Amino acid sequence: MGTKTFNARTPSLRWTAISDFSELSPKHKRPEKSLTESLRHNGGRNSQGRMVTRRRGGGHRRRYRIIDFKRDKRGIDGKVIAIEYDPNRTANIALIEYTDKERRYILAPVGLQVGATVRSGPGSEIQTGNALPLSDIPLGSQVHNLELATNRGGQIVRSAGAFAILMAREGQFANVRLPSGEVRLIPVICYATLGQVGNIDHENLSLGKAGRNRWLGRRPASRAVAKNPVDHPMGGGEGKSSGGRQPTSRSGILAKGFKTRRKKKHSSKYIVSGRPR
Repeated sequence: MGTKTFNARTPSLRWTAISDFSELSPKHKRPEKSLTESLRHNGGRNSQGRMVTRRRGGGHRRRYRIIDFKRDKRGIDGKVIAIEYDPNRTANIALIEYTDKERRYILAPVGLQVGATVRSGPGSEIQTGNALPLSDIPLGSQVHNLELATNRGGQIVRSAGAFAILMAREGQFANVRLPSGEVRLIPVICYATLGQVGNIDHENLSLGKAGRNRWLGRRPASRAVAKNPVDHPMGGGEGKSSGGRQPTSRSGILAKGFKTRRKKKHSSKYIVSGRPR
């Protein structure tokens, strides 16, 4: 999917670059109603009304598309009947209709076209969009929608343009290089989908104006050094002070050169090599 730019008729259009939606199916402008549910916005507040996530609020109304991350309809062929836009994620989604007439949404990988057939389960063909256990996938393959624990469904490698590479298999575990560069041990019975997540031009988009951020439900963010001392550790000072201390978060945690991962986290034993710094 390419990007669309505009002549600079207004200041905001000068830098705007949006998707041209050329990969989407023109006849499916509305989602499958049975595969959507209401999505209530809470403005970053919890059940007590207290703000727990800042810079959230507003945004266009949208419905959540129920995505089949588990791909647990095994051994049944499904036909791609539409490629659709999903406002809740960076990737596009594909509407699949199985031979028993059940419909499900999956993440649309690069190269998946309307009319193609997808399948999940052991022994499925090695082709884009099929879901197989890591034990059945050839080494060196690109995969996405990767499980970390069996039957839990894909949890990682789900954003636009993302892919992981199956490096090796050793006993009950496979070495997988994640998009961050980290190499991790994942059980070979876990499922992954072949191919790279579609909409790879998403990284080239430019919002162009602050209003487009508000449409997405993102509120403005103030710089820490522009705040008062009561609001942030880096606030205050005479004139345009640069903080007068090391950069920190609002709670005082160092923002640079400080690892935030817990040293005794149980999953650390599955990391073969960490992310390059």
